Amino acid sequence: MNSQNTAAEKQAHVVCIPAPTQSHIKAMLKMAKLLHSKGCFITFVNTEFNHRRLVRSGGLGSLEGLPGFEFVTIPDGLPPSDADATQDVMALSHGIIENNMLPPFQTLLSKLNAGVHPADSILSDGFMPFTTDVAHSLGIPVVLLWTIPACAFMGFYQFKNCLDRGLVPFKDESYLTNGYLDTIVEGIPGMPDIRLRDLPSQIRIMDSNDFMFYFFMECAQRAKNGTALVFHTFDDLEQDLVNILSSMFPKVYTIGPQQMLLNQIPLDQKEGLKSIGYNLWEEEKTCLQWLDSKETDSVVYVNFGSITVMYAEQLKEFGWGLANSNFCFLWIIRPDLIVGESTNSNTLGVEFMDAIKGRGFIASWCPQEDVLNHASVGGFLTHGGWNSIIESLSAGVPMLCWPFFADQTTNCKFLCDKWECGPEIPNNVKRDDVEKLVRLLMEGVEGKKMREKAMEWKNLAEKACGPNGSSSQNLDKLVHLLKN
Repeated sequence: MNSQNTAAEKQAHVVCIPAPTQSHIKAMLKMAKLLHSKGCFITFVNTEFNHRRLVRSGGLGSLEGLPGFEFVTIPDGLPPSDADATQDVMALSHGIIENNMLPPFQTLLSKLNAGVHPADSILSDGFMPFTTDVAHSLGIPVVLLWTIPACAFMGFYQFKNCLDRGLVPFKDESYLTNGYLDTIVEGIPGMPDIRLRDLPSQIRIMDSNDFMFYFFMECAQRAKNGTALVFHTFDDLEQDLVNILSSMFPKVYTIGPQQMLLNQIPLDQKEGLKSIGYNLWEEEKTCLQWLDSKETDSVVYVNFGSITVMYAEQLKEFGWGLANSNFCFLWIIRPDLIVGESTNSNTLGVEFMDAIKGRGFIASWCPQEDVLNHASVGGFLTHGGWNSIIESLSAGVPMLCWPFFADQTTNCKFLCDKWECGPEIPNNVKRDDVEKLVRLLMEGVEGKKMREKAMEWKNLAEKACGPNGSSSQNLDKLVHLLKN
């Protein structure tokens, strides 16, 4: 037996499995790094498709791992592909619910358990519900990591309630535009005055057998099968909802913002962990040099995340709204951002590129946290994905929000109304609205208030991640649970 195996036997062996999309992989990898820094042995499970993309984007070194941190793969059940794009979310969700990944995951666990260091526990994405069945069959704990805020989880958890009360399905598509979405959903704990339109977007169904509605309802309802729930949030941001969820489930831990906790890791441990990359797309780091040339708080950062898609006309409305605002902007345009088309700066045309010369920088992907923490960035136009919001709050940067789907509608509602960090862009995006709201965010009195509020949340997040903060203490409690 070699010395590494001997050392590994003294550690709790945690098998980490994210949902197979960019934001979920990033959040799970950060959680795995935190657990590794606390002495846990990590086996990180990626799908074969995403493993190839991580290797391609970060170089082979990014997945070589380090002692006590290993990467393994399982198939996702979808047709083989080498595309540098997000897989079809509907197809992935079907595969998860139909347990396509269950047999290979069970086989992996059997193989690990036949080795010198059996799995002690599973840390699973909450949107991978089959993992609870595997954990229970092995008699080991399964902790569910929710890469969404507590408010969004509560929104998904209420899908069954809305179905039982007859609020959904809608009678027909006219209910999407006739004011019905403004119906107040009464009785949701910790979410007074919440409207149907503020719940995760899969609530807007015309058929009770709608697959994505069923998928999210099933995942939320099966949370009770977890040994504990972890939310990537912090107490001060969502205290009321955290208290309510803590009364509904046996163990609830708020552990976030993750990057602030990672920043607390001693330097000698941090170097090895740094080599493990998060991104499925290759980052264009030259954008940071461009930001260096701009004045403090003068740049709008624009990124619609890893899954959002839009039509070419919407892209142009955003583009001309940004151009007409006269502010500098860094805009991330993924190759698969436009429905059915390959996308790049040429999509916007020569006239647009001439209009933004010197003021606009377009890249296909970037190191987002470095960008948000850059002194020149004064605002963030976002789709409202949770990683983006909590990273922006951690940097003290206010936001404009254009929610696309799922939890983003709920995230946006709380961001705008409760956390007071930015306005929402109307769904039917128009360049005049974009221009007006960019100006409001970047130079108006209201924008100044939003920036101050974002800084308040940043300070509270830093407190939560400090040595005696709530998130730091919850991380230690989770490690204790996993080791015992």
